[in-house]
Amino acid sequence: MRMGKGAQTREKILDAAFRLAARDGLEGLSLSQLAGQLGVSKSGLFAHFRSKEDLQLETLKAGATRFEEAVVRPAFVEPRGLPRLRRLFDNWVRWSKDPSLPGGCLLMAAATEFDDREGPVRDYLVAVERQLLGSLARSARIAVEEGHFHRDLDCDQFAFELNAIVLGFNYTRRLLRDPKAERQSRAAFERLVRTAETA
Repeated sequence: MRMGKGAQTREKILDAAFRLAARDGLEGLSLSQLAGQLGVSKSGLFAHFRSKEDLQLETLKAGATRFEEAVVRPAFVEPRGLPRLRRLFDNWVRWSKDPSLPGGCLLMAAATEFDDREGPVRDYLVAVERQLLGSLARSARIAVEEGHFHRDLDCDQFAFELNAIVLGFNYTRRLLRDPKAERQSRAAFERLVRTAETA
């Protein structure tokens, strides 16, 4: 189904906003800069987004959709259980170092920006993170059902540790600029898997 002109314009704005926010953060998302880049007036932006907060929220939603398309969905071509988890982790590492995301993962960066600020942006981030942790825990439970992981595995703990590995990778690679970050993160993932595997 073909999008109308208004929907196409909105998508164009969100694409530019996503790229700017990936570089400068959500707070660095300037309506003036965005309008200048797109060659439209600020009032033209407000025709699509009621406020800067609304733009931030919609930009995050676009980022979450891209994350799902780049990281989660491709993992589902793999067999259920551990192969799917391995592909998801690999996709996630690739996403975190994607050159088209100069500021790294927008969702991770936004979590740091908004962790202490109440409002709809933080609420959305919390919902996305809880959904992600739930998906990781379900994936671990499927690995248990498939016989890849032992039956008394704490799947919520597995999800927490897997998420923590990727957060650690992002921090070590971006802030510390440590060239060992990816190798150490992959080693941590393998150790987590070995702990969870059936004897």
